[in-house]
Amino acid sequence: MESGNELGEFLRARRELVRPGEFGLPDPGRRRVPGLRREEVALLAGLSADYYIRLEQGRDKRPSEQVIEALARVFSLDEEAVAHLRELARPATTRRKRRPSQPERVSPSLERLLEAWTTTPALVVGRYLDVLANNRIAAALNHCSVKGNNQLRMIFLDPATRAIYADWDTVAAESVASLRATAGTDLDDPRLTELVGELSLKSEDFRRLWARHDVGLKTAGVKRYVHPMIGELTLSYETMSVNGNPGQFLLVYHAEPGSPDERALRLLSTAAAEVTPGLSDRAALPGA
Repeated sequence: MESGNELGEFLRARRELVRPGEFGLPDPGRRRVPGLRREEVALLAGLSADYYIRLEQGRDKRPSEQVIEALARVFSLDEEAVAHLRELARPATTRRKRRPSQPERVSPSLERLLEAWTTTPALVVGRYLDVLANNRIAAALNHCSVKGNNQLRMIFLDPATRAIYADWDTVAAESVASLRATAGTDLDDPRLTELVGELSLKSEDFRRLWARHDVGLKTAGVKRYVHPMIGELTLSYETMSVNGNPGQFLLVYHAEPGSPDERALRLLSTAAAEVTPGLSDRAALPGA
């Protein structure tokens, strides 16, 4: 997990991702560290080098709004990353209190709604990317989407998952950024510490992506699957917050009307409907 200097860790990670050539700075290939030097960040942001070094070292943790905006410009941060930076710069006493460590549950009415969508894969994930509920077609599409699974564990620790996602690298990076976004500044949360510690120990890919400090919740996008029964298909998805349950998100997948992908979903729906009620493990369908 982090060193306790959350702001400094974030700034250092973002600094190392910037290419010097983006600002016309020479990059002879002999830099001891990747990205920009601290002095270069300070120069580009209009800050003194000493002040920026204090920020990274954690000796100053309360940059002004003007400083935040200047650093966001240098690091090309999007809105979510800027909001995260502002959160890190807030006094600890004003940050949101840690949520009680209680099991996350989905309301029965929402579960009934999922089951009513027989041709639309849908699932609910929690703040740690645990699958809290899913309908049959979601399980048939992807065994990572079965209730009880943690999607990060499946993505990084289950070898079979790499064959399911045609764009595994993108899915992995977006999933880690999503965990960062839901965690916010509460990085000493015991459940989060346990999950990140396990994945960092067992997966070099996760360790590398977590160190980037990318932050972002995808509200919509496209995923490409390679399913052993129906072949390749491309689905769009929408992500929506679940009212009354902070940190829970409803993911709904859909295909382009009239497309081969839509026909493939119908085939998958028919197969899923034949599965014994209540059976939702990865053996429910061939290749599920």
